[in-house]
Amino acid sequence: METLRQIQLNWPPLAFDVFKLGNGLLLLLLVFVPLERLFPAAVPGRRRWTSDILFYFLNSLLPPKLVIVAVLGLVWAMRHWLPDGLFPGLAALPGWARFPLALLVAETGFYWGHRWMHASPRLWRFHALHHSASEMTWLVNTRAHPIDLVITRLCGVLPLYLLGISRLGSVTLDVLPLLVALVTSLWGYLIHANLRFDLKPLHALVATPAFHHWHHECVTGDRAATGHGHGNYAAMLPLLDRVFGTYRRPGPARPRRYGTDTPVPETMVDQVMAPFMSR
Repeated sequence: METLRQIQLNWPPLAFDVFKLGNGLLLLLLVFVPLERLFPAAVPGRRRWTSDILFYFLNSLLPPKLVIVAVLGLVWAMRHWLPDGLFPGLAALPGWARFPLALLVAETGFYWGHRWMHASPRLWRFHALHHSASEMTWLVNTRAHPIDLVITRLCGVLPLYLLGISRLGSVTLDVLPLLVALVTSLWGYLIHANLRFDLKPLHALVATPAFHHWHHECVTGDRAATGHGHGNYAAMLPLLDRVFGTYRRPGPARPRRYGTDTPVPETMVDQVMAPFMSR
């Protein structure tokens, strides 16, 4: 621990962040690579992981900082009119009640943010990159445009402050969005993984690889132009798709084809720039 502290003091902040993310990536590799080899849902192909790994570092560094800036702007705007949120009493709830409430609220926001990324042709430009993977693996979770992640995360995080579940400036409460982000991020790796787990009998309560893989089915025709027709937008709670009418479970088997017919550039730089330049 002392050595880690010395590294943090001696290294530039960006280098230390990359060092921590590298350790996190190694841990994910040690967990998911053996699992995908032991319990594969489909025969894995020869994927090039380079761009996905680069997106892992990019999306672990840039979107969180942009989200923090947006949250600070919201809190500054609320300071005079709504300093404690719409329901100030929520912040007084015990932790065992506040965390599941925060998770439910954030997941509902994530659901609608994700659904809007599909419904809006402008937003689909950014989200199509995430659907461009032709086979599922845990690292597809990081294959996303930074703007896509910023918009979706803001849809989940901002309601926590608007409702008063979390408040900036309180150490105890401010940890809550971080815990929600950690849990949902780790779950994202699981549901994208090439695993045949169905987590029965919990599959009706929590999202599984089988549930989310249908969201990545390659949709063709008119629906492919805007990303419509996928369904299963929830990241953790399938109940949200059932409530809002977007639940899809055609059968126990996985889709025959993954990906999107929306053109996505080959190189990472072009993938990041293309949504800003396309009409």
